[in-house]
Amino acid sequence: MPFLDTLKAKFAGAFTTSTFRDNTRVLMDAEKTPDVLLPLLKCLKEECGFDFLAELGGIDYLNYPHATDRYCVVYGLTNTATGERVFVKAFTNDPDPELPSVVELWKGADWMEREVYDMYGVRFLGHPDMRRILMPTEFTGHPLRKDYPLRGYGERHNFPTVTRAES
Repeated sequence: MPFLDTLKAKFAGAFTTSTFRDNTRVLMDAEKTPDVLLPLLKCLKEECGFDFLAELGGIDYLNYPHATDRYCVVYGLTNTATGERVFVKAFTNDPDPELPSVVELWKGADWMEREVYDMYGVRFLGHPDMRRILMPTEFTGHPLRKDYPLRGYGERHNFPTVTRAES
């Protein structure tokens, strides 16, 4: 895949690759991600033709066998001219999981980054509007983290009940 040659030439040693079925993955550990993520994604967009951010989601690897980093944000990119896809997996860790925002590259990342922040607590530095998008603003936790209790922390009792007739 020619785009991997471009990435290896520009970002040698900053990432590893893997393939599963027909999916090519570019993986960056938490130490290298803050400095390399944005330039690497910009290269994929501007030089390699991956012009469409198809998906952006989060993963919590708490208690996952052999995992070295806690949180992962997955960027699913598509080259609309060739149909090629690549998944870039960027890792970050506690106590303050942070990654650079990609809203400057893809405006569609705006709400997707807000969702990852809301559900996992990963902040995106440079995001124009980093606030909750799914949960109420008063909500204190991040419900898709694996250490979040199945029944919550009792937040439900802090919010008024809305009946069907009122909704």
